[in-house]
Amino acid sequence: MNSNNIESTESIVIVKISSETDKLVETEMVGETDEVKRETKALIEALKRRAQAEADSAGTLTRETYLKVVRQARELIEGRKLIQSDRLENSWAVIQDEAERNWHLLMKDLVDFNFRLQKAVKAAWETFNNPYSC
Repeated sequence: MNSNNIESTESIVIVKISSETDKLVETEMVGETDEVKRETKALIEALKRRAQAEADSAGTLTRETYLKVVRQARELIEGRKLIQSDRLENSWAVIQDEAERNWHLLMKDLVDFNFRLQKAVKAAWETFNNPYSC
């Protein structure tokens, strides 16, 4: 198996990766693992095959209907990507708020501890310096 073929662990599926897909993934996914790149290439090729099959069978649909369905599918995929991005941003905001709240609670506890420590030191100093009386 060469780098342009994909093999599934459940059953052997060989996917021919076009040079365009290979170049696109290698350019856009620099720094990703080979496995991620392989799976992405296989996904793109599967989408291309599916789109071609749908375009070939569009004889039963009007071209406009087919284009509408394809656009809706693209918008759905892009919309989900935006939703996931929004979720990530919201999660980050929650983490930041929680960290800030915890920081303020920690600072409050430190100030309270400092105050109690000062009172204890003052009481110890006064007790130490007062003459012993029976």
